Amino acid sequence: MNLKQIKNEFTKGFIKENPVLGLMLGLCSVLAVSTEVKNAIGMGAALTFVLLGSNVIVSLLRNSIPNKVRIPVFLIVIGAFTTIADLVLNAYAPAVHKNLGIFIPLIVVNCIVIARSEAYAMKNTVMMSVIDALGMGAGYTLVLFVVSIIREISGNCSFLGIKLFGFSPVLIMILPPGAFITIGLLMAVLRSVRK
Repeated sequence: MNLKQIKNEFTKGFIKENPVLGLMLGLCSVLAVSTEVKNAIGMGAALTFVLLGSNVIVSLLRNSIPNKVRIPVFLIVIGAFTTIADLVLNAYAPAVHKNLGIFIPLIVVNCIVIARSEAYAMKNTVMMSVIDALGMGAGYTLVLFVVSIIREISGNCSFLGIKLFGFSPVLIMILPPGAFITIGLLMAVLRSVRK
């Protein structure tokens, strides 16, 4: 495993195989929690933690997991890490935990985490699975962060909860259609960058 291979594995989550803009996975949480930047950071950190932990465990156990029970095993592993993330957020960031609500426990069934366990961690070494998890988690968090910046500034006229003055809010941006519009525009930008 050379440095170029590590770089390629890590960066594929940003553009080439971005889980949200490229693979269209994890959209539910992006739509729901991207109204404020602090929520985006909390959700991105939680999902990255769960993705990292589950990829490591699945990769370690990949030769021991019978094919017939692999999905239930994935869900148990992902559920354990999701519970840890939920409890840690509740203890150390209760306001963010309250804002994220049900979307933290729903990481258990987030397609990004399940897909990376199935498609990557089951077939690769622990080190490569760690790099993949960090890259995919960073790509997800980056998209969530950008979407939330756009939505918070345009829809709430604030940034990180600090009110900005000088323009009126565009209320549709804090509603679900605003998230769809923002994601659609980011997908268009990503496709033009790829070309």
